[in-house]
Amino acid sequence: MNAQRIRLIIGLMTVALVGIICLQIYWFDWNIRLNEEQFDKNVYAALNRVAGKLQFLETSSAIKAMNKARDESGNVRRASQYLENGYAARSLENMTTSTGDGQSFEDNVIMWETMKVVELLDSKPLAERIQLDLLAKAVQDEISSRGINAAYQYGVYSKARNSYVIVNDHYVVEDSGPQITHGGAPTLYNSPYKVSLFTQDMESPGYLSLYFPSRTSLVLGSVIKTLVLSIIFTGIILFCFWYTIQVIYRQKQLSEMKNDFINNMTHEFKTPIATISLAADSIGSPMIMSHPDKIKRFVDIIRQENRRMNSQVERVLQMALIDKKDFQISVEDMNLHEVIQQAVDNFSLQVEKRNGVLHTDLQAERPVIEGDATHIASIIHNLLDNANKYSPDKPDITIATRDVPNGVEITVTDKGVGIGKEARKHIFDKFYRVHTGNIHDVKGFGLGLSYVKAIVTAHKGLVDVKSEPGKGSSFTLMFPKHVGA
Repeated sequence: MNAQRIRLIIGLMTVALVGIICLQIYWFDWNIRLNEEQFDKNVYAALNRVAGKLQFLETSSAIKAMNKARDESGNVRRASQYLENGYAARSLENMTTSTGDGQSFEDNVIMWETMKVVELLDSKPLAERIQLDLLAKAVQDEISSRGINAAYQYGVYSKARNSYVIVNDHYVVEDSGPQITHGGAPTLYNSPYKVSLFTQDMESPGYLSLYFPSRTSLVLGSVIKTLVLSIIFTGIILFCFWYTIQVIYRQKQLSEMKNDFINNMTHEFKTPIATISLAADSIGSPMIMSHPDKIKRFVDIIRQENRRMNSQVERVLQMALIDKKDFQISVEDMNLHEVIQQAVDNFSLQVEKRNGVLHTDLQAERPVIEGDATHIASIIHNLLDNANKYSPDKPDITIATRDVPNGVEITVTDKGVGIGKEARKHIFDKFYRVHTGNIHDVKGFGLGLSYVKAIVTAHKGLVDVKSEPGKGSSFTLMFPKHVGA
């Protein structure tokens, strides 16, 4: 799959995910607003019902008191009908002292009696017109009947006193100081839930208000579980989306590295095969057959190139075994300094050919560890080979050792081209090679460092790299004294 198709698929998936998230946000916003509207509707309905009950109870009490005090010609009883039907205010507006407009004397008496009742109720302070227990029960019943099971505060505000006269279950005592902070009043003042009381009066004397401290949680209560699940599932989808993109790019990178490996392997094998073929043809030439020394020379070339090919094949096979976890290290006591010195002796000629230098700084006082001498020698050779290959002119390589707690540390340092930050993340991956502009300018399969890490890990050790482009690289291997440590 080419890069353009990958970008197209990622773009489509991104648009789809963004669309789904936007739809979910819109749905939750709509659902929350709907819940808010329903909650407000229920609260105002409860307040109106409570206000109606208070008005009805007050009217009934006044009527009973008047009926008990007087029972003359049914006037008061008929006046009570006006009060119960809510016509007191209209009666006062239409009342007249003459009967010339068609009203009887008896009707006027009824109106006067009605006015007396209204004046009697309206003249009383608002707090005295409400019974605490009846108010508390009415509020509780109406709130509960609408399925609102949450803490709340309620209060009765008096316009005459310009303050709350009842808050929750008690009367507010009037004093000379400000009463706005008494009994939780600030929250009631700020609450939007208010209804006028005793609207049959000429002017409402005050209002009843409710406040819900946990209004937000009540509104979100019905959608919070769905919201949490939606966030979790959306998070899982986003993670899978991100992981899928990583896998796609990783597979694309692996594909490119494998193609690079095949190209390099073809190039690496092509040269020795051509050399062997040329040497074999030369041996068969009549001019060469008569010169045993030349035949020996060509036979040595064939052997050398054959060993080179065999070494490359062995390295590939070793990595295959390592990938399958089908290899074992032969652990024995070994002296790291002896292994390092032997590797330096064998490799120094290659460095000297390029007019370079190979230093040793073996400071470890306890260089004996448990390990596989063959594999450790191979990874030291790999590091020295990389330091040489990636040093453009006159290699300057140093291999050093030092004691560390419970082990020995080996450091191979060069002053070569160095490795960039992004490349350092992948240098231990199989087939990965740091390119220097031409795929064949530095020979190799990209297996050396992955082999180094595999062997160090098998010894329960650690490998680290520090490098800056243009300043060289430093590879550090830490081997414990005992493989089981």
